[in-house]
Amino acid sequence: MSFTGINEKVGKYRWTICSLVFFATTVNYFDRSVLGLLKPTLSEAGIFGADKGNQELYYSWVVMSFQIAYALGMTLAGRFIDWIGTKKGYTFSLLGWSIAAIGHALAHNTFTFGAWRAALGFTEAGNFPAANKTMAVWFPKKERAYATGIYNSGANIGAILTPLFVPWMAIHWGWQWAFIFVGLIGTVWLFFWYRIYASPEEKLKAGVLSQAEYDYINSDLDEKEDSKEEKGRVPWSKLLTYRQTWSFFFGKLLTDGVWWFYLFWLPAFLSGDNARKMAEYKLLNPNFTGVISEIPGIISWTLAVAVVYTISTFGSVYGGWLPKRLINNGMTAFKARKFSMFIYALFPLTVLSASWLGQFNTWYAVLVIGIACAAHQAWSANIFTTVTDMFPKKAVASVTGIGGMSGAIGGIILSQCAGLLLKHYTAQGKIEVGYGILFIFCGIAYILAWIIMHFFVPTMKRVNNL
Repeated sequence: MSFTGINEKVGKYRWTICSLVFFATTVNYFDRSVLGLLKPTLSEAGIFGADKGNQELYYSWVVMSFQIAYALGMTLAGRFIDWIGTKKGYTFSLLGWSIAAIGHALAHNTFTFGAWRAALGFTEAGNFPAANKTMAVWFPKKERAYATGIYNSGANIGAILTPLFVPWMAIHWGWQWAFIFVGLIGTVWLFFWYRIYASPEEKLKAGVLSQAEYDYINSDLDEKEDSKEEKGRVPWSKLLTYRQTWSFFFGKLLTDGVWWFYLFWLPAFLSGDNARKMAEYKLLNPNFTGVISEIPGIISWTLAVAVVYTISTFGSVYGGWLPKRLINNGMTAFKARKFSMFIYALFPLTVLSASWLGQFNTWYAVLVIGIACAAHQAWSANIFTTVTDMFPKKAVASVTGIGGMSGAIGGIILSQCAGLLLKHYTAQGKIEVGYGILFIFCGIAYILAWIIMHFFVPTMKRVNNL
C-alpha cells in the first residue's frame, strides 16, 4: 500500500510530529552553518589571528572546540533525554543552542569565539538523540528511515538557506547580527513544539490521534513490549557490551567527520579556488580591468554551497525511500537497510575527482561534492534507523548519543588533520593538494564503515531484555 493509501486509512498526525523535528533540524543547521560561511569575513576581522599562515590552523581549533563540546554533550544528551523525556529534553537543548548562537556576537578573538562555539556544540548535541527517539516513538519500523530522511533533510535546507541571507547580513549589518538573527529563529520553534508535541498515548487520550493510527504506529510485533515511551535508563556499561552499539559507534566515527568537513570547509575551498583562478588570470592578463565575474572559471561560491545542499536534500529523502520500497517488495528489514547503505557507500567515491575536476571548471567539483553529500545524507537516514531497528525505544536516545559522541570524535580528528594539512600546503602555495588528500578519505570512509558494521552485526539482530 502506498503512503497516500496508508494516510487515508489510518491518519497522518505522525507527519505533523515529523515536520516539527524537520524544522528543529533546519534551525540546528542555521546556527551550525554560519561559521563556515563567514570564515573569510571573520578572518579579515582578525578572529583567527593576524598571521595568514596560521589562520587555517586557528580556524580548525575553533571548529574543534565545537566538536569536542559536541562529543562531551553527546555523552550526556542521550541519557538526559531518555530520563527527562523527549518534550522537555528537546526544549532545553534548542533553547540552549539559540542562546549560544547569539553569544557569538560578543566574541572578539579566537579564544572567546571558540568558547561560544563550544557552548553551541554542547547544547546542539541534544538534537539528534531527541529527533531519533521521536521517530522511534511515532513511526513503525517500515516508515522510520523515510521519516528520518525527511527530518534529516532539514540539515540540507538549513545549509541551503543560510548562504542566501547570512553573507548579505554580514555585509550590510555586520557579522555579529548574522549570529544574533539565526539564534532568535530557534525561539519561534519552541512555541510550536511545546504546544503540539506529546506522546502517541497522550494524543490518543486527547482525541487528536485516531485509534487506527495509534495501532499502526505500534504495529511492529517485536516492539510490542516497548510500545509505550519508557523513561527507564539503561547504563552505558550495559549498552557497551552489545555488538550493535559498537556497530553504530564505528559507523558514525568514520562518516560524521566527512559531513562536518564539507560543512565547515566547503565555502573556504570554493572561495580559495576562486582566488587562485583570479590570481592566475591576472598574472596572464595584467591589464585586465573588468569585473571579477568575467574571469573564466569564477563562480558564486555562496550559490555553489546552496547547490551542493540542494542536491543533498534529494539524497536524504530518497535514502529513506529505498529501504521502504525494498521491504514492501518482500525483503527483510535488515537486508533492505544493509543493501541500501552499501549502495550509498559507493557514491562518495565520486569526490576523489573533485580537486582534479576543479582545475577545468569549479562547477564540476561542486557537482561531485553535491553527489557525495547526497550520499552522506542517504547513509545518515539509514544509520540512525539501525538504532531504532536494533534497540528498544527506552535506549534509543542513549545509543544515539554514544554514536553522536563517536562521530564528533571522528570530526575532531579530521578537523585537526585538515588544519595541519592545509597550513602545510598553504605555506607551499599548493593548498589544492591538501584538499585532494582530504577528499581521498572522504571518498573511502563509507565503504570502510559499511564493512566494519557488517562485521559487528551481519543480521542486525534486535537487542531485547534491556
